[in-house]
Amino acid sequence: MKILDKYILTTYLKTFFSVFVILMLIFLLQSIWLYIAELAGKDLEMEVVGKFLLFVSPRLIVLVLPLTILLSSIMVFGSFAENYEFAAMKSTGISLQRAMRSLSLFIIGLAVTTFFFANNVIPWAEYNFYNLRKNIAKVKPALAIAEGQFNQLADINIKVAKKSGDRGQFLHDVTIHQKKGNRAGNYTVIKSTSGEFVSSEESDILQLILFDGNYYDDLQPKDYQKRTKNKPQVKSYFEKYILNVDLSQINNVDFEKKEFSTKYTMLDITALDTAIDSLVDVRQKSLEDLSVNMLNRSTSKNLNTNIKLQKKDTVFNNSDFLSLFKPRKKVQLIDLALNSVNSTKQIIKSKTKILASSEKNINKHIISFYEKFALGFACIILFFVGAPLGALIKKGGMGLPIVIAIVIFLTYHFIGIFAKNSAEDSSLNPILATWLSTLIMLPISIYLTSRATKDRALLDLDSLIIPLKKLIASKAVETKDTTTILDKASDDYASLNSYSDDKLVDIIKNYRQYGIDESFRNTSLNILATRGISEEELRLGGKLVNENYENAARYKLEFDENSKLTLILYIIYAVLGISGAILNNNGFPTLGPILVAIGIIAIILFFVAFTKTITSQSNFYKIHGKKVMANAIPFVILGIPLYFLYNIYFSKKMKEDLKQIR
Repeated sequence: MKILDKYILTTYLKTFFSVFVILMLIFLLQSIWLYIAELAGKDLEMEVVGKFLLFVSPRLIVLVLPLTILLSSIMVFGSFAENYEFAAMKSTGISLQRAMRSLSLFIIGLAVTTFFFANNVIPWAEYNFYNLRKNIAKVKPALAIAEGQFNQLADINIKVAKKSGDRGQFLHDVTIHQKKGNRAGNYTVIKSTSGEFVSSEESDILQLILFDGNYYDDLQPKDYQKRTKNKPQVKSYFEKYILNVDLSQINNVDFEKKEFSTKYTMLDITALDTAIDSLVDVRQKSLEDLSVNMLNRSTSKNLNTNIKLQKKDTVFNNSDFLSLFKPRKKVQLIDLALNSVNSTKQIIKSKTKILASSEKNINKHIISFYEKFALGFACIILFFVGAPLGALIKKGGMGLPIVIAIVIFLTYHFIGIFAKNSAEDSSLNPILATWLSTLIMLPISIYLTSRATKDRALLDLDSLIIPLKKLIASKAVETKDTTTILDKASDDYASLNSYSDDKLVDIIKNYRQYGIDESFRNTSLNILATRGISEEELRLGGKLVNENYENAARYKLEFDENSKLTLILYIIYAVLGISGAILNNNGFPTLGPILVAIGIIAIILFFVAFTKTITSQSNFYKIHGKKVMANAIPFVILGIPLYFLYNIYFSKKMKEDLKQIR
């Protein structure tokens, strides 16, 4: 390995591991906060908490690793560019691709490792994490009784208005719902004015002593009629009542017990492939069973059975076929049809929900399958987004790179989330949804790498505007002969010949402002030449042209071209965008969205062209010397929705202001 490759790789790895550790800690703290309700107040051993963090960590790497690669790339290459290290490399003939070679090999190796990690480690961690959470959920917080709410304690549900004592053992205004046997529901209610917890460290029995209360018990006779009509109950008063609560089984949970292993996130690609095939077969079988069931319910095979017509062997032309039957039979047929249709609708409605759930489950398996491949490719793509972007922005450190990296990553991440959510109900193809965010980043990475390699600016608006200008530009006007002069016998020639040298120079410089023909300028040059003042002398002395005017005229021409393009784009987005929205809302699902899409593209180009228009206008008024643009902010804001008015006003105003430039 060459010294340069070693230096770049070492610098990148230092930043990479530092950023990875910091981000991992942040996401772990966020996970602890997310699951704090499952961990708090359960007196868990540190070993269990450690396992919890260990099993939750792999699922975080799916988020942390791409963000780390993106942020590290921007920071390292931005620092190289900021400290002119890239400039030194380029001066020795080392291109950006050559500088990225060692890191590219490292990122490709990391992407391959990421695939095996996603295929083997993450399913193992998800399997253990899911089962550990199930086991932790069984642990009851011993004596963690909150005031003013019901708390589950063994087989009783207890609510107290207030607790007192050094250990909170004295209770006030106690309400208890007690479950008995295997019956569903709480039929025993105990209320007392006060109570006390009595326990011993050596005993697993907790005594709850209640004072001055009532005991209510709804009796449940075996006879259903007696139970519903008579509603028998027992009520008794007590001065002291003792409840014994067995705590021995409350926290007796085996954290190594693993019962659940069928979730799609717990499977590798082999198991997922098998599961997808099985689920598709089951769904297809369900559809076939539904079709057979619907056919059998239609009784189409028995339509001609037990039918007695009032008329036989006659041609029936009446559309009301029920007239063939007797009134009583008509009623029977209508009732039968209504019942059959309603029943069929209920079956289809119920089956639709089941099939939708089945389809959602299949799509989740497909997404999980392709996610394992997409993660590795995302690492490569985000590297080729971050590295050239850092070289282009020329900023290292923890400031701007972090902001840019977070914005790019959130865009990438949310596109992936929205796509996968849409794919669950098949609104979007699940395979495409898995790859969508990566596919969107791919052309961005190619563009940024190309721009950084050619050492060009990050954005080049002219590359969008110039082709459009050429597209709408009018045909070239025939070139005029700019060498014509006045006839020496004319009065105009005589007038010019009588002018002083300074007056002739003024005409040469400002003939456009005076609104006279170019032949006057050419004649003035000839007259000065006869007086011994050549065109070259005038040019060297700065007297041949009015530079301020020429520059202002150039910016005015740019404004006219950009303004014309902006106006056309304004009309396109206003007409097509509004028309598309109207058509989309009035039953044109194909044409409407197409027009809306064209309108969106037009409005994006409109903002680009509008920016160029304002830039040309601002440059024009800098030469003019007036602070018109400072007062034109309301015009700029109104120019977005009402650009045609903006165009008319400033085209006329700039034409008048051009004449005032000297």
